[in-house]
Formats: sequence, structure tokens, C-alpha cells
Amino acid sequence: MNYWPLLGIAVVVAGFVLRLNPVIVVVTAGIVSGLAAGMSVPDLLALLGESFVSNRALLLFAFTLPTIGLLERAGLREHALAWIGRLRGVTLPRLLTTYLGVRQLLGMAGLVDIAGHAQTVRPLLAPMAESAAEKAHGKLDRAHVQRVHALAAATDNVGRFFGEDVFLAFGAVLLIQSFFNEHGITLQPLEIALWALPTAIAAFVIHAVRIAWFQRNLVRSAEPAGASHAAD
Repeated sequence: MNYWPLLGIAVVVAGFVLRLNPVIVVVTAGIVSGLAAGMSVPDLLALLGESFVSNRALLLFAFTLPTIGLLERAGLREHALAWIGRLRGVTLPRLLTTYLGVRQLLGMAGLVDIAGHAQTVRPLLAPMAESAAEKAHGKLDRAHVQRVHALAAATDNVGRFFGEDVFLAFGAVLLIQSFFNEHGITLQPLEIALWALPTAIAAFVIHAVRIAWFQRNLVRSAEPAGASHAAD
């Protein structure tokens, strides 16, 4: 067995310890492992190009994070808080239930990565939910703010996971189809997606009730805190 290709791991470890550019470190490690394995330079370049093309979606996601960071530094969260504060009739249940429905519809259309924790929840939905809650209950303490943010993240999870199951080309749908085919049961992706629709509707109703129940409990728990602050 040829152990020389494992030199690529040493390159990765050394590069991260020295805090070098991660992209350069990973590419260098791939080149070192390829050459140590006896690959020719043209084959190695072809492999690197193929890997780059097949993982370009991951690279686009990685580029999203610094973009969101720059927007937050420019005051995106503060603008979201102020915008919700100016809108009348926007409550926490209405905001999160609307987002849940939109997230599920986008998932059903296959647009699962158009929103998410990094893209929408942290910079937009969480501060908007916080502002909507404070409009009804006044200033919330840190514990209640964290609970509101957690509910916003949970809403995104429910909307995505129960919406994408209805998408015909979703990997899980195709996996279910292949499993049944192996056991002699022929099903079309449309049939599987339609059977996932009642589950998506049930998830929407259950989580919408959960959001309303959260609002009710928030009123009860926030009132004593507000009363104590007023007494002080």
C-alpha cells in the first residue's frame, strides 16, 4: 500500500495551523496527494477541474456568508427591526406563519436554498420576529429574545423539510421510488410527492398552532417582568 498520498493530510494540518488561505491549502493538498499517488499533471488538473465544477453550489453557499456579514455590518438587522416597528398589524404569529407558508411553497417548487438560516433567518427573520414581539409586549429580556429567535429558526426548518418532500426531483422522493422499485412496487415521483402533501399541510397547521401558543405563553411570561420593571 502506498502511504505517500497521505502527505496531503499533513499539508492541510500545517496550512490550518499556520492560518493560511483555506482554498490555497486545500488545492495544494490535493496536488501533493495526486502527485504522490503517481497521477500525471494533465489527469490531476482534470480531476481538480471536475471537482470544482461538481461542488460549485457549495462554493456559492460559502460566498453567501461573507455577503451576509457585510450586510449586517452595514446595519441590515437594525433596518429590519425598524421596518417591522413601523408596520401596523404585524404580529409575531402573522409574521412567522406567513414565512412558514412561503417557505413551504418555495420548497415545493424546489427553491430550498433561496432562504435559510444564513440567508434569511439570522439577518432578517429573527430581528423582524423580535421587533414584532416587542411591539405587543414591550422590551423583552435576553431569555425571551433567544426564545423568539429559536422559534424563527424552527419555523424555517419546518417550512423547508416538509415543503421539499413535495418537490418531484427531491433526492428523498427519488430514493423512495428506487426503494419501492427494488421490491417490485412501481411508483411515479408524482404519486410519492402527492402523498407527501397531506403531511406538509399537517405540519403547517401544527406549527402555526405552536406559534400561536408561543405567543400566548409569551404574553403570560412577559407581563410579570414588565410589571416588575414598572414597579422599579
